[in-house]
Amino acid sequence: MARTRFAPSPTGWLHLGHAASALYASRRGEMVLRIEDIDRSRCRAEFETGIYEDLAWLGITFPTPVVRQSERWAEYECALSRLSEEGLLFPCFCTRADIKREVEGAGVAPHGPDGPVYPGTCRSLSSQERSERMAAGEAYALRLDMAESVRRFASLLWHDDVRGEQRAVPELFGDVVLARKDTPASYHLCVTVDDAAQEIGLVTRGEDLFEATHVHRLLQAVLGLPTPGYSHHRLLTGEDGKKLSKRDGAATLRAMRESGVSAAEVRAMVEVEGRRSKE
Repeated sequence: MARTRFAPSPTGWLHLGHAASALYASRRGEMVLRIEDIDRSRCRAEFETGIYEDLAWLGITFPTPVVRQSERWAEYECALSRLSEEGLLFPCFCTRADIKREVEGAGVAPHGPDGPVYPGTCRSLSSQERSERMAAGEAYALRLDMAESVRRFASLLWHDDVRGEQRAVPELFGDVVLARKDTPASYHLCVTVDDAAQEIGLVTRGEDLFEATHVHRLLQAVLGLPTPGYSHHRLLTGEDGKKLSKRDGAATLRAMRESGVSAAEVRAMVEVEGRRSKE
């Protein structure tokens, strides 16, 4: 039986979509819980406590201790150091406004899964200029040199048990950010390192993260990490057809529980909504 994971961020109360993801993961194998709390500006202790309470209410168990990303900065720093030693990282001093101007000035700019692709403004800076600007205290992000990474690690494959074998095309994302001052490690880097460390054999997550797997497959190759299997499940949607989300005020499990809804009823709702989402 594969080792799977449920990896919520404690930035709000869990809703029905989270219940669906957790139940899906728990049915596919031995499920571990990971708290993805790298966004310190939005993560709150009460939301993390709520995750434990909601999972216990649903009858979902997991081994302890639970991995929390905020306690793993040293591991992410090691991964960044390896990428730097391989010559695959470069500092980018552009602000979001700088990038927006550059993209708009280019006329027709390529778009990736996350929007306009970074135009590579700082990629060609000399080592001396990079060092001088860093020594001067300029803020910068660390980006992956995508072209060089793909050149070294071409023809990478990964398997999704819903869509079958896939060829990785991480170049769609351009030079992705792997670290910045306010967030010392990005989602892409953290989940790749953590899935390997936790020996995850099957990554179960929503289909909205399907495209991100292209980047994760490349990082696995660059860092010498194993490649798990993937299962990107359909998302639960509201009446408007949009996926359930915290920001859009999806009904929370906490509110359901307090209003007298039972865990069995929530499980039934997940089954019904899951069938509707496939229609």
